[in-house]
Amino acid sequence: MTQKIILAFVLFYSIMLHSQVIINELNADNPSTDDHEFIELKSTTPNFSLNGYVIVLFSGTSTGLVNSSYKAIDLDGYSTDVNGIIHFGNAAVSPTPAFTFPANTLYNNANAVALYVGNSTDFPTGTSANTNNLIDSLCYTNSLTVQPTAIMSALNNFVCTYILSESSTSTDKSIQRKTDGTYEVKVPTPGMNNDGSGVVLNYLTMTPSVVSITEGQSFTISFTSSQAVTGSNLVVNFVLNNGSFASADFSGSPSVTIPVGATSGSTTIQVLNDGINEGDEELSIFIGTIPIGYSLYNNNVIVRVNDINYTVLPYGTPANPTYGNVSSTAPLDYYSSLEGLSGAALKQALQNIIANPLVVRVHNYDDVWDILKTSDQNPENSNQVWLIYTETPRSKIDLQSGNSIVGKWNREHIYCQSRGGYATGTDYLTPNADGINIWTATTGANDIGAGVCDAHHIRAVDGSENTSRNNRNYGVDYNGPSATPTTTWKGDVARAIFYMSVRYDLLNVVNGNPTDGTVGQIGDLITLLSWNHSDVSDDFEMNRNNYIYTWQKNRNPFIDYPNLADYIWGTNVGQVWHASLSNTSFSDSKLIVYPNPAKNDFAISGLATDSVVSIYTILGNKLLKQKVSEDDALFDISNYSSGIYILKIISNGITSEHKIVKE
Repeated sequence: MTQKIILAFVLFYSIMLHSQVIINELNADNPSTDDHEFIELKSTTPNFSLNGYVIVLFSGTSTGLVNSSYKAIDLDGYSTDVNGIIHFGNAAVSPTPAFTFPANTLYNNANAVALYVGNSTDFPTGTSANTNNLIDSLCYTNSLTVQPTAIMSALNNFVCTYILSESSTSTDKSIQRKTDGTYEVKVPTPGMNNDGSGVVLNYLTMTPSVVSITEGQSFTISFTSSQAVTGSNLVVNFVLNNGSFASADFSGSPSVTIPVGATSGSTTIQVLNDGINEGDEELSIFIGTIPIGYSLYNNNVIVRVNDINYTVLPYGTPANPTYGNVSSTAPLDYYSSLEGLSGAALKQALQNIIANPLVVRVHNYDDVWDILKTSDQNPENSNQVWLIYTETPRSKIDLQSGNSIVGKWNREHIYCQSRGGYATGTDYLTPNADGINIWTATTGANDIGAGVCDAHHIRAVDGSENTSRNNRNYGVDYNGPSATPTTTWKGDVARAIFYMSVRYDLLNVVNGNPTDGTVGQIGDLITLLSWNHSDVSDDFEMNRNNYIYTWQKNRNPFIDYPNLADYIWGTNVGQVWHASLSNTSFSDSKLIVYPNPAKNDFAISGLATDSVVSIYTILGNKLLKQKVSEDDALFDISNYSSGIYILKIISNGITSEHKIVKE
């Protein structure tokens, strides 16, 4: 009997001990990007050890995880502070969480947070909600109509609180427990009692003088305390190492002293130039430990380090294009099968080339990140990519992950995914890039799933602008950023759409503005044909075409020969195609050919240095190709038969065509 009494007492004492901890505050949904999420616990006694506790997150709506766990956070080694408070959350939360988890970790809609006695290994992903060893739970929803009723029933011990939907301009709010045990929704109070009571901690705030710095420059790191230092000088040590950025990359003391009676101190750090282009990096100012009596207001502060040793390519950006500096790497006979064809036969022959199952390769969707880092590289800085639509550069390391889109770049499907119907391409969506040497052969023009990772129509894009474009049609619906309009991307878009509409059987480019959900149709054809002429193919596009060819083993023919589009959809439909007659730029020229008609010779006025002049018969046979270095160059045609000839002139990077009549 005595043993039973002792056992019952131990069990009762254990339950009472564990029940000292409650879920005190929850912020699961922030305006815009969810980067200020946190979970706060409170113990009835200060400095309470959380050994043996685990936080478990349950989903009430996520497919495959309904009423099941999706994450567990082991609390061994953590303790509450002098106020009995501890919080865990995103790195952007201030004061700094005791434990950080990535932005957008907490699910929205109808879900729950629960506190258990146990370890994270007790709750693998998919564990059903239950009351075994449950200490406290909080069900929540940001919908007035959707509640986590199944989780509520399973946990039995719950509070269900509404978080009203928040727009990008609304005030951030959290669910907070009041002293009477009920909850309210108000402005978040992480790291402190919800009613404002308790010991006021001496918080340390870290402030770098810059958010971005270039190798060879110096910056200051300052620390400020919310109250004057007492007792002895406060010494704060930190590290800057982060990824490839290491101690050899900077000089200066990673330590700051705040004297007694003062509230601030600083140190100067110089970022060294190692003479090697390693790409842009991020240093992280991280404080490991601080003396008792102080608390960190922020930590793990990131400073961008721009590598000064970047390289510059010999051609211009799309915003300041150049022409004729990058030549096509297409094999000599790559397009030979198109010669003399017209109409449907021309389009089919083109598809036979770019969808050839014996040649064309398909790569993993994650490989596209690596492709774009080279194909869309900013010609003026090798550490950046060039963003379509906004026509601006961005560091390669700022690629989008999760739902964070501001200041990030993403992969834009020019022929958008919802209109392309690429859902069948799940085999290509498996995570982790596997490189240029791992590929799958296309099954041909019917391989619509390959469209999800076809780099010929995927461009680096600003994350926010990517969201703005969504799946809108071009021209009649979407014309780029409204705040800062640009036009130098429009021809690129047209040629990407034309490529996709030939490469895949199920895709078409049509007139007008086909409605959302119309799979296999994108518009507007008339606009895109116009853009193909007004924004001509430049060196950036040609370099891109060349590089993607090394991966996919196919090319975008509308970059190599832009006016092919007119022979398939435009004013030249039905006419016979000859590559030698192709005008690759459509640009107006100031060149003058005279006299015309000519008897024995003719001259060209307005030529730039190192211009190239070619003469073809009307059937496309080349008779002459000559490099010219002076204006008013004279050409002898006395041996030519009477008739019409085609002049193809490349001058100042602009290609133009002229007819001349030999009498």
